[in-house]
Amino acid sequence: MFQQGSRQLAGETYAIIRTRLTMTRKSLKRYALRFCLLAGAALTLGTALALNSDELKKETQNPPLTVQTDDGPITRDVKSGSSFAPIIKKVAPSVVKVSVTTKTGENPMATPDNDFFRRFFGNEDPFGSGRGRGFMEHGLGSGVIVSPDGYILTNNHVVNNASEIQVSLNDGRQFTAKVVGTDPKTDVALIKINADNLPALKLTDSDKVEVGDVVLAIGNPFGIGQTVTEGIVSAKNRATSGEMDEDFIQTDAAIYPGNSGGALVNLRGELIGINTAFVGATNSNPGMGFAIPINMVRFIADRLLKYGEVRRGRLGITFDDPTPALIRSLRLSAPVTAPVIVKVDKGSWAEGAGLKAGDVVSELARISVRDMSDLSNRMGRLLVGDVADFKVVRDGKPMFIRATITDIRSK
Repeated sequence: MFQQGSRQLAGETYAIIRTRLTMTRKSLKRYALRFCLLAGAALTLGTALALNSDELKKETQNPPLTVQTDDGPITRDVKSGSSFAPIIKKVAPSVVKVSVTTKTGENPMATPDNDFFRRFFGNEDPFGSGRGRGFMEHGLGSGVIVSPDGYILTNNHVVNNASEIQVSLNDGRQFTAKVVGTDPKTDVALIKINADNLPALKLTDSDKVEVGDVVLAIGNPFGIGQTVTEGIVSAKNRATSGEMDEDFIQTDAAIYPGNSGGALVNLRGELIGINTAFVGATNSNPGMGFAIPINMVRFIADRLLKYGEVRRGRLGITFDDPTPALIRSLRLSAPVTAPVIVKVDKGSWAEGAGLKAGDVVSELARISVRDMSDLSNRMGRLLVGDVADFKVVRDGKPMFIRATITDIRSK
């Protein structure tokens, strides 16, 4: 019985020891796993620290940033661009303020019986009913003196439908001006005051202007007085709407309401354009300014002085810039980059000369044609009776065709 009890005790003891050993192995496995994980993390962290240490060593090995500074006084020298004062003194007397009074129709906000308006206009009818002068509006713009005997360039939209034009010179003198002629298609107007020995601004060749040239815009914005802004030529040969003969000089020099008709000059104080429009202006951004190149203005002014209007020639063609759809419809051989004639009027000089729809106009007067706007502007400068030499590409072959320009009002 004692032996049996001993065996039973030994068996129980063996079972307990076996159970403990099994539990110990499991614990050892867990501890080993934890150790491996901690060792891996430590290795990763050590590697990262070592890499970062190498990067820090590399950064500290770079030389310090070196800049050049000049704390000396600014030299007021036009050639260095540090001051434009000498240019402004030269140009400013040639830029004038143009104040315009225009008669408008009936004011929908009031009636002739309105006592409030009668206090300001008296017994005259301010609302255009035929019994008085009509309702008067006032506008403001700028202009540029281009001849000592009183001829002034400005915009058509400044003096359009004006009943009275007052010109204020930089020296304080005021004159009543008359309209010599206007051209809505280029937004150019020529007006005249009776005065002599005026400070006329010198004109230059605007075709020589290049993108990046520094320019100054001078005018009378918002009626606060003559103002100058500075910028560069941002682009050339720009068109904004396509509704007029447009070949604008684009500039980032700020142009505001009232600057219209003012001067865009180069750093020699020469007139390169007439400021006419601004696009995209906001409270914090002056937007993009546009000026009519003075070469175009000179041509228009000559016509206005001679005829009072611009008698544009008529050839009898309609053209457009090439598009994939147009190229497909006319079955043209791509690539096509120059403007394409899309229609030739029956009985026109163009038809008689042999121009046809589908002709690609590559040259006019032996000068390459850039696009539709370029071709339109250059054809607009042709006088009635002038002969236009075209180089066209037809069916992939170049051809030379000569056509005569007729009056746009003729059939």
